[in-house]
Amino acid sequence: MTAVIATISLKGGVGKTTVTAGVAEFLAGEFGRSVLLVDLDSQINLTTMFLGDARWLALNSAGHTLATLFADAVDGTAEFSLENTRQRGVSTVRGVGGIDLIPSSLDLIEVTEEVSAMRVRTDDTLAGVSALRDALAPITNDYDIVLIDCPPNMGPITLNGLAMADAYIIPTIPDVLSTYGIPQVQTYIGRFGDEIGRRLVELGVVITKYKANSAVHRDTVTRLRRDPSIQNVLPGYLGEANAIAAAAAFAEYPTLRAKYGRTQFDQFRELAGTILIEATAKIPAATP
Repeated sequence: MTAVIATISLKGGVGKTTVTAGVAEFLAGEFGRSVLLVDLDSQINLTTMFLGDARWLALNSAGHTLATLFADAVDGTAEFSLENTRQRGVSTVRGVGGIDLIPSSLDLIEVTEEVSAMRVRTDDTLAGVSALRDALAPITNDYDIVLIDCPPNMGPITLNGLAMADAYIIPTIPDVLSTYGIPQVQTYIGRFGDEIGRRLVELGVVITKYKANSAVHRDTVTRLRRDPSIQNVLPGYLGEANAIAAAAAFAEYPTLRAKYGRTQFDQFRELAGTILIEATAKIPAATP
């Protein structure tokens, strides 16, 4: 059964999209899993990482992005084409296959406001939240893992990601400001799970931009690991490194080591393997 995992954080700049992209490439390249990436963030960073600007512009001009799906939900139309929107084999690392992508659009900024207005107009907090799940249902089970990159907010587009997800991870830099929003994420997702009638599993917190020589980072990780409200702090802390930042650029790479860096290769591999183990253990009937 497919495991659907949302990546979510209320704090920008914590490496949420980089985590989603890296985990996908390591799940495929190192663990042989098939992965579907869903970019719900109107910043389109995940999309351009894998497709580049020119290919994204062509898709956006043709209406082959998630903006069309949500516009359909608002307007009652049926313009979204899953066949044309799904982009296959998007990894830019030589020899890494099995990763497909549903691209985002800058137009989601405006469409998000329209979906919010629809919820107010219909006086239904769950209006439109199943649009993503319903649209992708024909292909979801084609994959071992679906990774959903959610926007850094709890708006209606994020709710679509959560409504489709079985579980979620929370990337964070281990400092005071970045970790403030974790309890809010947990509380909101718990309440949303109650609304839709099922529990979303917290797989754990992902540590990003970690500085081993920083007392603040070390102390914050210790605090998070001792916090009874946090289910898990996943091993495979991602250190702050130029190689990881550079991996966000659209370019071809000969290997995963070349893309993410030698030390970061080991960190990402451990993180991806841990997420795989956690998903298998905690998501009902998930056997990726």
